Amino acid sequence: MTHPVPTPGQPVRGSKTGKPIMALFDLLGRSWALGVVWQLSEGGLTFRALQARCEQVSPTVLNRRLKELMASGLVQRGDAGYELSDTGHALFALLAPLGPWAQAWARGLEDAGKD
Repeated sequence: MTHPVPTPGQPVRGSKTGKPIMALFDLLGRSWALGVVWQLSEGGLTFRALQARCEQVSPTVLNRRLKELMASGLVQRGDAGYELSDTGHALFALLAPLGPWAQAWARGLEDAGKD
């Protein structure tokens, strides 16, 4: 069963009223949605290049995520293939600090495991 593209104002996972933040969490919580946004943050990619960067995600899942992200205004088609829209870049600017945080978190877990 396919789920419709999460849309603010419509029921989504976690919100019967479709609060905008819950619609965003529903969208980004789908498999590979965040990975696609993250990979496209450095520039446009063809479908095959994006699939390779996403650790060989299945073409079906990648195609579905791209359609959802395009319908949500985060991804668009450009000269180089798929790319983040201005809205997608604004979202990534909010997500970017999670990269260094995740690295520090991983090191902390690794260090804690050495004790």
